Amino acid sequence: MKKIAFIAVALLMSIAANAQFEEGKGYIGASFSGLDLSNQTKEFHFGLNAKLGYMFQDNLMALGEIGYDHWDKSPDALVLGAGARYYIVQNGLYLGAGLKFKHADKNYNDLLPSVQLGYAFFLGRTVTLEPELYFDISTKKFDYTCYGLRVGIGVYLFKDQYMKK
Repeated sequence: MKKIAFIAVALLMSIAANAQFEEGKGYIGASFSGLDLSNQTKEFHFGLNAKLGYMFQDNLMALGEIGYDHWDKSPDALVLGAGARYYIVQNGLYLGAGLKFKHADKNYNDLLPSVQLGYAFFLGRTVTLEPELYFDISTKKFDYTCYGLRVGIGVYLFKDQYMKK
């Protein structure tokens, strides 16, 4: 009896997880970085990012991003970016890649190819906690390349939540 109950629960969980990353869903997310887990811990760093996304195919999401980085001894920076996520398995593990434009002052504009590895841990039906490892590669100078840990929260929206029929 325990085996049948376990199989039934596993089946229901796989069906529920499979429905999370399907085509047509929207995404709204925000994240915080600067947990002193970066190569640039020479000075205090605090970053905030906001993301919007759309699942254009099962397990594939297009993302747009805007962010703000505050540095203790360097000029603050505005970040604009676009990218994509691929959900490797239906439990929430994902790979991300993108390109960011970073502007700090008139002397610093940079394009940063970026890669991420994260996990969307569902707290409810649509809300996730998303820890993410990131690596942003500077095209200007290697000293501006950074990596670290970002922690965010995301909301996956069903079509009927944001579109009127």
